[in-house]
Amino acid sequence: MSRKYFGTDGIRGEVGQFPITPDFVLKLGWAAGCVFAREGYSKILIGKDTRISGYMFESALESGLSAAGVDVLLTGPMPTPAVAYLTRTFRANAGIVISASHNVYSDNGIKFFSADGTKLPDEVEQSIEAQMDLAMTTVPSARLGKARRVEDAAGRYIEFCKGTLHNRFSLKGMRIVLDCANGATYHVAPKVLRELGAEVIEIASSPDGVNINDACGATDPARLQTVVLAEAADLGVALDGDGDRLMMVDHQGEVVDGDEVLFIIATAMQQTGAFQGGVVGTLMSNFGLEQALKQRDIPFVRAKVGDRYVIEQMQQHGWMLGGESSGHIVCGHLTTTGDGLVAALQVLKAVVESELTLHELKTGMHKMPQTMINVAMPCKMDPMASSEVAAAVHAVEAELGERGRVLLRPSGTEPVVRVMVEGEDSAEVQRLCGELAQTVEKSLSALAS
Repeated sequence: MSRKYFGTDGIRGEVGQFPITPDFVLKLGWAAGCVFAREGYSKILIGKDTRISGYMFESALESGLSAAGVDVLLTGPMPTPAVAYLTRTFRANAGIVISASHNVYSDNGIKFFSADGTKLPDEVEQSIEAQMDLAMTTVPSARLGKARRVEDAAGRYIEFCKGTLHNRFSLKGMRIVLDCANGATYHVAPKVLRELGAEVIEIASSPDGVNINDACGATDPARLQTVVLAEAADLGVALDGDGDRLMMVDHQGEVVDGDEVLFIIATAMQQTGAFQGGVVGTLMSNFGLEQALKQRDIPFVRAKVGDRYVIEQMQQHGWMLGGESSGHIVCGHLTTTGDGLVAALQVLKAVVESELTLHELKTGMHKMPQTMINVAMPCKMDPMASSEVAAAVHAVEAELGERGRVLLRPSGTEPVVRVMVEGEDSAEVQRLCGELAQTVEKSLSALAS
């Protein structure tokens, strides 16, 4: 069943443009409240990131839920994975995050978690959308939902994060630069690292409502690289605006991306005998990750791009670790969703216990050169439906053999086909990708005419 509003990661867009408007969010809160109230007494927990529009949408959701007779727990600014955790600990029927993750401040979105801290089942999203088509009503005054602030929400999540490590674990003597993207982790991540004993140098931890993800955070680690080198730090940690994405920087100022984080966590757990199953990556995961895991007899599968699909594959295989090169890392044995801070702690654990630097730990994986070209797609179509494109892809695959791979992926957000080639030789990869992109462009133009 197609959805009118929900995408793969909730509802997201520009503030003031449908559907990210106060009236829509008010009715969304009411519709969700009506669906969950069918179970009887219901309470829903709401968290948000640091965008200025969060105040407006928090009030709208609270009003809609109250009108449906649902009690509301308000956490204030809180990382997305913290909302998933707190939804479980407070035994709420659902959790809602007001955030557009790594997007600019002028965007916002609404994301739901189930009572288990996982994505809402499809049928629940469909029920909410069906309720949206009905006229909004209000329960009798005696049944209106009540709202209250959760005063200890941050402290609970801080303790949860520390609890993912053994109680004698210490970061004493480690000098860490922490970039909070002026986002939802600004008041929790520094405390977690300091309470574990680290010396923490904070950057981008002073949100003002409009500076979230602005030249900082996991999507832009350039400043973090500079500060790590200037402060002679052991490493740097960059989270994104809602705290579900992670990038790291080693002491040499080199970025350690999500693929390398997955490799470090998986191999560290394997060495201690704690690793079970394999690793789930995505279609965009570097071929070097696949090869490095294969050399260590760790199974690897690729999911479609998006943490929703990564988690689905993890559940299907019964595996504990998955993620994306963009930094969404899911440690399934510890939490239910992508958590940048929890993943960072697992890498720090590997650094401490191995007595190696982050730079040394990542050298076990050799990232393959990768070239990607976006080719305009005149209309929605399958590029592999063209015999010329299919033949060109097979020819490139034959030339690369087991030394690389080819990917053609229509974008989910832009009218383009992403043509990507990976291999051992950078010049060869660029040449093959350019030739393949030209073939795709000619064939798509012919198909559209």
